[in-house]
Amino acid sequence: MNAIKMTAPDRAAAPDAPVSSRRLMRRLWRDELARHKLRIMAVMVLTALMAIFSALYPLVIQRALDMFADHDPRILYQVPILVVVITVAKAISQYGQSIAVQSLVLVVIRGLQGRMFHHLVNADISRIETEAPAQIAARFTTDAVSIREAMIRATNALGDAVTVVGLIASMLYMDWELSLIAAVLYPIAALPVRRLGKRLRRESGGVHEQIGETSAMLAESFGQSRTIRVYRLEAEEEGRAARVLDILHDRLLRIARGRARVDPMLEVLGGIAVAAVLGFAGWRATQGGATLGDFSGFVAALLLAARPLRALGTLNIALQEGLGGLQRVFDVIDEPVAVAQAPDAISLPAGGGNLCFEQVAFRYPDGRMGLSGLDFVAAPGLTVALVGPSGAGKSTALSLIPRLHDVTGGRITLDGVDLRRLILSDLRDAIAYVSQDTLLFDLPVIDNIRMGNPKATDAQVHEAARAAAADAFITALPQGYGTVVGPGGQRLSGGQRQRVALARALLRNPRVLLLDEATSALDSESEAIVQQALTHLRHGRTTIVVAHRLSTVRSADLVVVIAQGQAVECGTHDALMEHDGLYARMVRNQAFTL
Repeated sequence: MNAIKMTAPDRAAAPDAPVSSRRLMRRLWRDELARHKLRIMAVMVLTALMAIFSALYPLVIQRALDMFADHDPRILYQVPILVVVITVAKAISQYGQSIAVQSLVLVVIRGLQGRMFHHLVNADISRIETEAPAQIAARFTTDAVSIREAMIRATNALGDAVTVVGLIASMLYMDWELSLIAAVLYPIAALPVRRLGKRLRRESGGVHEQIGETSAMLAESFGQSRTIRVYRLEAEEEGRAARVLDILHDRLLRIARGRARVDPMLEVLGGIAVAAVLGFAGWRATQGGATLGDFSGFVAALLLAARPLRALGTLNIALQEGLGGLQRVFDVIDEPVAVAQAPDAISLPAGGGNLCFEQVAFRYPDGRMGLSGLDFVAAPGLTVALVGPSGAGKSTALSLIPRLHDVTGGRITLDGVDLRRLILSDLRDAIAYVSQDTLLFDLPVIDNIRMGNPKATDAQVHEAARAAAADAFITALPQGYGTVVGPGGQRLSGGQRQRVALARALLRNPRVLLLDEATSALDSESEAIVQQALTHLRHGRTTIVVAHRLSTVRSADLVVVIAQGQAVECGTHDALMEHDGLYARMVRNQAFTL
């Protein structure tokens, strides 16, 4: 049977071209910012007040110098009072604006992170498994930081722009001729700064990807610490770390050099503008021009405008880096999902868990064939053991039942309904799964078990733990059922983790039970207890076991032998031994653990 083409995105495809800044900002407004109009209004009002108070300083200086020249006695109280009032008012508005900006930016970042996590936690398993966890986590950290910095800079730029406008108004009021000189010189820097910003946006994309790769390498190295020490791989790991850290260092240095060019460029241009103004003002003074107050107030306004003008000049750099991070976040959010609920999905009908594989085919996103024409029926109350050589497709077949992947050919039915026609939550609520390599959540033991049924009482949790031969070791832990198991459950042994996971499955009371040799890490005594519990649990339910132990295979009602993605033999242990085919050869060659 020809396999149907996969609909999942090819992760090896070339990345899309950068989205335009205008489109990204429009989408950010539509998706996130538009929900927080009151916060935005508060930011704008407080920013305008802060800018207005900043623009009043040159007028106060002008007033003070004119009064000083005229020997006006009001200078003793009027000017100091004005300075104190303006300073206090600006400080209050500046504090409020800072809080309002941070609140707005953080709530927007939180919204983006929430949407991205929602997508990833519901994304196809193939999508998650093709990227290292540390690289995925970088989307929530490094990209979020660059977006946050860009948004803060952009919001503060509004205040800088209003401040500059106010100062320009003050300068025009005091001396329009000098204002024209400054207005001609400052915008000259806009073109090179803009070109530099575009280049840094490209560089920042590579840096964030390299940060993810570096984090993935470090996490892998620390996770394999025992292997590294036993096999004396310290030098090799140091070399590998040196290579990825050198690449990251070089990319960060390129960005630092690019950023470093902006401030000196603007500083020189600002100095030229001030020098030109002073030169023209000096020439005009020799001709009997403006008053000392006008000149001093203008220079003060020009110097006060230097900082916000420099901030506006460097804004494009931070903005482009933030837009690069924003594009990567939206790329994740926009990824199509191959395993999705059908628009006309139906509820799971009543039944005992009759599971049927009909000419099932599955092809991995990279083109490898996982299953081809797999056929078997698992009736309610029966235990079906899937056996076969390594890589035959046993675990792949198991993953298709809860729709971690979707079939690419044929179909799987549960109680007569194609799995793809069912409401996804109904399907998964009817399934419990225990893998061979069990990882737990960094939560108390009782919470890890209760995940099987969040509504279960403590008594029901304890009963499930006893059935899974876990109660004895749990009660011996320092805080009993309240003991936190550590990341991945590392504070427990492999067998203990597996019994906790089995207790979780027992608590779920599923219609279909999936076991990837769930008793493989247990000692003989615990395995006998668990097998007894499983015998009771299997009654009236479908149980699919990927079997590696001969004891598990012997107790199965049906053995399905898979080779090269197909069911090549089906029957009981005794019948298959009499058939003297692949299964019999595997038993004789001790392919199963006794």
